[in-house]
Amino acid sequence: MSTLIIGAGLVGSQIAHILVERGERPVLMDYAPQPEALAENVDLSRCELIEGDVLKPFTISQALVGHGITSIVHTAANPLLTLGAQRDPWSAIQLNITGTVNVLEAARVHGVKRVVVSSSNVLNHFLAGGEGKGDSADEEAYPRPTTFYSATKQAIESLGLNYARWSGVDFAAMRYGAVFGPWSGRGGGGPSNIVRGALETALSGDEAAIPTNSMEWVYSKDAAMGTVLALDAADLGSRVFNITMGCVVGPEEFATALAACVPGARMKKGTPAASAVSMPDMRCVSSLARAQKVLGYAPRFGMREAMADMVGWIQRTRA
Repeated sequence: MSTLIIGAGLVGSQIAHILVERGERPVLMDYAPQPEALAENVDLSRCELIEGDVLKPFTISQALVGHGITSIVHTAANPLLTLGAQRDPWSAIQLNITGTVNVLEAARVHGVKRVVVSSSNVLNHFLAGGEGKGDSADEEAYPRPTTFYSATKQAIESLGLNYARWSGVDFAAMRYGAVFGPWSGRGGGGPSNIVRGALETALSGDEAAIPTNSMEWVYSKDAAMGTVLALDAADLGSRVFNITMGCVVGPEEFATALAACVPGARMKKGTPAASAVSMPDMRCVSSLARAQKVLGYAPRFGMREAMADMVGWIQRTRA
C-alpha cells in the first residue's frame, strides 16, 4: 500500500509522520514544497517529496501511476482559508473545488482504493437560512454557507459523496476544527497563525493577544490521527466526520492554558481586525459521536496539552 499526501503542510506533515513511524513510505506532493519546514515534523529520508499541482490533472495521474498509489489524502487548500477566500474568491473556488474534483476524477480513472479529503467545521458554524426546516419543497429548506470558504467545503463534500455513490470512489471528508500545531512554513488559516503568534510572543516576554471569540480547535497531530483512522477503516459506513477537540474554547480557557504553558505570560484580549471574519463566536460543539463510533477517534490534546506540546516544539526549533 502506498499513500499520496497532497498538501505537505501543517496537517500533511503530521500525517506523513504517522505513516513513516509505522513503516510506510508516503509520497508528499505540494505545489511549492517546503523541505526545511517539513523536516521539523517528519524524516524526509523516509518519504518521497514531489512537486505537483492539483489544477494540472496530468501531474496527479503521474504521481498515482509512478508511485503505485493505492490511497490519497488531499489536504491542499487556498492560502489563509476563510480569510484568503474572502479576499480572492475565484482562486479559492478554483483550488478548493476544481482541484478536489481533479483528485477525485484521477482516483476514479486509476482505481485508487480510498480518498480522504480535508473539509472544515466551518460548515457547522458559518450558516444562515433554513427557515423551511428541512422541507424540500421550500426554497429555504436548508441553511446555506455564509462565506466563500465554507461554500467551497460544502461543494467538495457533495461532489465527493456523489463520486462515492456513482463512481466507486471510497470517499471520506474530515471536518477539522480550526487547526494549529508545529509548522514554521507558509500556510495555515488566520486562527492557526493567531495561536502560534500568541505562544511565540509570550515566550519572548511580550504581551500576547488572546482571541475574544469562542472557537472549536483541533491540534494538528489529532487532525492527522483522525485522517489516518479514516484511511485505515475497513468500512467507513459514514463519510463525513467532525475532527475537533470536542469542546469550545473561550478567551478565559485560552488564557488559562497559555498561562499554564508559559508561566508569567503577559496577555491582552484582541482579535486582529483582518482575522475577524475567520473567527466567529462559536457556541455549539460539533458532535464527535460518529467519528468515535466509526473511526475510533478521540482527541488526545485539549488546549492546554496542545499548547504545552507546541511550546516544546518552538523551544526546540529556536535552539
